[in-house]
Amino acid sequence: MKGRKRHILVDTLGLVLEVVVHAADIQDRDGAKIVFKRIRKHFKKLKLVWADGGYAGKLIWWAHRYCGWTLEIVKRSDARKGFYVLPKRWIVERTFSWFGNYRRLSKDYEYCIDTSENMLYLAMIHVMVRRLA
Repeated sequence: MKGRKRHILVDTLGLVLEVVVHAADIQDRDGAKIVFKRIRKHFKKLKLVWADGGYAGKLIWWAHRYCGWTLEIVKRSDARKGFYVLPKRWIVERTFSWFGNYRRLSKDYEYCIDTSENMLYLAMIHVMVRRLA
């Protein structure tokens, strides 16, 4: 299958903590497990993770059992029509929009997945350095 998915874990400011890029034929829940396995050792004080509806299901149990985290799913209401900002979910969407400002990240130009992940990290470094200046 063609295409890739990008999974990012951000803090409450929208700054990237972890990036995983993989083939598009892998489910979101399986991609999240890869992210969680990578960060489990580095973020020992992490207790709560907000995620979108694509990560619901057995992942909630898995995150609690293997990582000791509470995975809270932020769902949109079916009763409400049109666009509206969902609490906490906008943070990661804003980070993805920051990535959209970088031409090389606007489409998937990279051949290797590692290069794709590193380009996301470089873009985030650029965002953070610009904030310092």
